[in-house]
Amino acid sequence: MNLDLIKRNTEEIVTDDELSVLLREKKLPITYCGYEVSGPVHLGTLVAISKQIDFQKAGLRVKVLFADVHTYLNRKGSEKWIDEMVEYWRDSFIALGLKRAEFIRGIEFEFDREYIHDVLNLGLLTTLRRASRSMQEIARDLEHARVSQMIYPLMQIADMKYLNIDIAHGGMEQRKIHMLARELLPEIGYKKPICIHTPLLSSLQGPKEKMSSSKPETTIAVDESPEKIKEKVSRAYCPPEEKGNPILQICEYLIFPRMGKLEIKREERFGGDIEFYSYSELEKNYLEKKLHPMDLKSAVSEALIELLEPVRGKVER
Repeated sequence: MNLDLIKRNTEEIVTDDELSVLLREKKLPITYCGYEVSGPVHLGTLVAISKQIDFQKAGLRVKVLFADVHTYLNRKGSEKWIDEMVEYWRDSFIALGLKRAEFIRGIEFEFDREYIHDVLNLGLLTTLRRASRSMQEIARDLEHARVSQMIYPLMQIADMKYLNIDIAHGGMEQRKIHMLARELLPEIGYKKPICIHTPLLSSLQGPKEKMSSSKPETTIAVDESPEKIKEKVSRAYCPPEEKGNPILQICEYLIFPRMGKLEIKREERFGGDIEFYSYSELEKNYLEKKLHPMDLKSAVSEALIELLEPVRGKVER
């Protein structure tokens, strides 16, 4: 197992020691990530997809849960619309390189009698306050939360048992539910999962919010046109600092892991063309103001256009 590849570009692993033991003792550990199918697949989603590709290359068995029932419970659309979105999500993931994953829909098992029994037992073990807290980064309009949104985390925990996973993977917004899962799963006869969390990309408009499919101005959909990609990147927040800079984050978490380099094209009077083969090298040059923001943005636009080309025109939503 390639431990460095598993750990690459992760925000947190709970816990490192448990992960090391798992990789020593199990030949083919199972990892999963669940996705609400509530809108366009975008760059924020691609961070998780890229991590799952890393997991596959490292020797893990990867499961993708298209959480259609969860999407409905979180008030993200009608059952008919959600059903139609699943195919678009699956096609997008495959086009983006996640070809050997097992794709599973929640509806395939989440109405089984034994599963429902476990969800009800988890409800007996969880306070309303704890369930609500676990949904703080996920729920739509938590101030006026529905009972369905309190069922959501219980089902997510039960999913881990029924998918027979060793590792629960997700963005940092999933952390509270994952920690609740580690506490409660032993109570319903299943081991506590190892949890691997990936970063959330800052909005293209700045670090006050994260990329979100419900706010198209904050992100780039994976099937957007080259013209739209260039427009959004050219207008993006890109100060000469690392913290909260979405353009540098795109380089760190998407372009270098997927493409291995970034080529900057510029006139000779501005230093001529230059190629970077590591994110650290790029970041150093940018923070030292040896690289102009517009040159960086132009290069990132071209790299994203190339990276997303397999999706463009091949998926429908």
